[in-house]
Amino acid sequence: MKYAAFLGLCVLGLAAVVGSSAISSGAAQKDYLSALESDKIRDAEGSNERIKLFLTFADDRLKKFQYELQHPSSNKHPEMLNALMNAYVGCVDDAADLIQLGIQKQENIRAGIDLMAGKTKEFLQVLEKVSADGVEIDVYKDNLDDAIEGTRDAMNDAEKAKKAVAPPPVRRKN
Repeated sequence: MKYAAFLGLCVLGLAAVVGSSAISSGAAQKDYLSALESDKIRDAEGSNERIKLFLTFADDRLKKFQYELQHPSSNKHPEMLNALMNAYVGCVDDAADLIQLGIQKQENIRAGIDLMAGKTKEFLQVLEKVSADGVEIDVYKDNLDDAIEGTRDAMNDAEKAKKAVAPPPVRRKN
């Protein structure tokens, strides 16, 4: 009887551990990143590399969005447009969050900040062009407005971060 009770407790404990690890591993992957992209982010060496990856993924989502506008799919077109715009915003927001985290940890993230400042300007031009063209804009207007706002915020944060991060050390020649 004691053995059965002990075995039952072990099984319950094992189930709790497996269940909690399944929940935590599911929370680690963003819903707008593929498993391969999540692995790349996880395996990246430092914040600069992660920022670069997130901005690359954001650029990819924006290009796919433009392609989808020019070549509409036969089914689920509005859902595709909105999903791509949401994924773009998520990638830009995550890159901006990494910059803030890097500043707090006093990491050398100058390259990531410079990349963010340059890329967000490009992204903003594309988004404003999409907004001005107005192709099927009623379908994705809210998400586009959020993307423009998020991109502007990320660009402003990058400009502020440039000032907050100390300049690189200057080597003096003797």
